Amino acid sequence: MDNGPAIRGVCREFVVLCRRLDLFTEALVAIDGSKFKAVNNRDKNFTAAKMQRRLEQIDASIQRYLSQLDTADRQEPTVAEPKRMRLQDKIARLRQEMERLQALEVERLAAPDQQISLTDPDARSMATSGRGTGMVGYNVQTAVEAKHHLIVAHEVTNVGRDRGQLTNMAQQARTALATTDLTVVADRGYFDSAEVRACEQTGITTYLPKPLPSTSKADGRFGKPDFLYDPATDTYRCPAGERLIWRFTNVEAGMTLHNYWASSCPSCAIRAQCTTSKQPRRIRRWEHEAVIDALQQRLDREPEKMRVRRQTAEHPFGTL
Repeated sequence: MDNGPAIRGVCREFVVLCRRLDLFTEALVAIDGSKFKAVNNRDKNFTAAKMQRRLEQIDASIQRYLSQLDTADRQEPTVAEPKRMRLQDKIARLRQEMERLQALEVERLAAPDQQISLTDPDARSMATSGRGTGMVGYNVQTAVEAKHHLIVAHEVTNVGRDRGQLTNMAQQARTALATTDLTVVADRGYFDSAEVRACEQTGITTYLPKPLPSTSKADGRFGKPDFLYDPATDTYRCPAGERLIWRFTNVEAGMTLHNYWASSCPSCAIRAQCTTSKQPRRIRRWEHEAVIDALQQRLDREPEKMRVRRQTAEHPFGTL
């Protein structure tokens, strides 16, 4: 962006002016991400899948033209010669295109995320809300205060998902509002256990739903919320009333997880409603799961916070 520093400077001055006018009186913000289309055409953006698909299409076209050349050789010379020249020209152009793409493939593999855009180098291919749809552009993160619906912090990213942006945007919003206590609402796309804990550790209160439960709930079986944790005994109680005790601890993706199950699980009368595995139903608990439990309790007490999120985060774009 030619005028990026100047635009960021104007945004900072705008936030300072709003503070002077006492417009930021509520320490409540909604965080959301919006996809903005870049100038870069989708055909000038290359991912691994797009590159493979394009090379396969070119190779198939070359094979088809070579087959047509063989057919032309069996025709009358007066007909065959012009046709052969046209086909050879098409094959030559396709081979040039393949050489160009192979050179771009070297650049793509050297990129940190193995993706390149030719018009806007920093634009990235990212999925949109429609199934099977996508665009080449940017994911603009905004933090909007709840009273006057003003954007207090923003950041342009080229990461297609919102997960991992919660703490960063919440801290930017707190700095902009010049407050120590801050309440943040966001949608489930921002849910990340480590991010929620990071906010909690810095005194930022979060309200956001957890992702939809696993297929077991959709299939009519008990989900993890049906197993109640007792911190006093460090055990779970299953829907059948049995106790699941701690068995072992392991580490996955940098997270320490405690594993629980009940010895009586194989003979349980309602086992079919719980698991299809031959093994006992296991419940895994993150070592800092209490932070997530507290988040869920806040949402259960104040479900209206999600309505505040919709009304707040989407308001500026409706105005624009």
